[in-house]
Formats: sequence, structure tokens, C-alpha cells
Amino acid sequence: MPKSDLGPLAERATYKAFHMVSTRWADNDQYGHINNAKFYEFVDSAVNAHLMIADALDESIGLVVDSGCQYTSALKFPDVIEVGIKVDRIGTSSVSYGFAVFKRSADVPAAVGHFVHVYVDAETRRPKPLPAKLRVVVENLRAD
Repeated sequence: MPKSDLGPLAERATYKAFHMVSTRWADNDQYGHINNAKFYEFVDSAVNAHLMIADALDESIGLVVDSGCQYTSALKFPDVIEVGIKVDRIGTSSVSYGFAVFKRSADVPAAVGHFVHVYVDAETRRPKPLPAKLRVVVENLRAD
């Protein structure tokens, strides 16, 4: 998919934070590229690393309730990738994230997508309002 078809999702400036991920030999599938399911692992690791570094995780758990991804090109080991993240919407107990997966220094992402976390109580698994510290961190990731 050409960059022009992705609109602003293809622009690095769209994303508010980047996390670098080193691929592993085991990430390649039998077709010689990184399996699409691994992209979700990379994104999940990038978002959670961002929240952990900011010390924004507490007793709440973010459950993924919706996700989608468009793949534009293949990646393979030993590529180093950069996962760009942003926040599109903040609800009472949910956060809608956007992401793009770039090969390091590439201008066009290999994938763009979204996912929604609903934050729940660790014991009851019922939605609960976003903790103040988490809300501040995700506000800083909000897309313009």
C-alpha cells in the first residue's frame, strides 16, 4: 500500500512516542518474514513499556477489546523496528491507541493500526475509571 493511501497515518510526526524493538530469528515464519501476529506483540510491548517507564500502571489492567491492522510491507529478522504510538480517544475507563510499525529509519510504515484498552479492576475484571497518573500519560500521547 503506497504511503499516499495511508494519509497522515503514514507520517512519523503523527505518533507521539516511539519504542525500538529488535526482531528475533524466531519471529520469522515459514515464508521468511515476520508473522503478522508478532506485530501485535511488538505494539503491546511498546505501549506497556511506555506506561511502565512512566510508572503509570497500578492495580488496573488494560484489556484489549478491539484491534485492527493494515500491513503495507514485510519485515524480517534481523530488522530493527520502531513502533510509533498515539492516543486517539480517552474515555472514562478506556483508551483508543493508534500505532505504526516502521523499519528503523524507513519513511513508510510496514503496518498501521489501532487497538482499544478497557481498564478493569484486577480482582473483579469490571471497568474502572482511569487512574489519574495513567490519564496524564495517555493525555500526553493524544493525537493533535
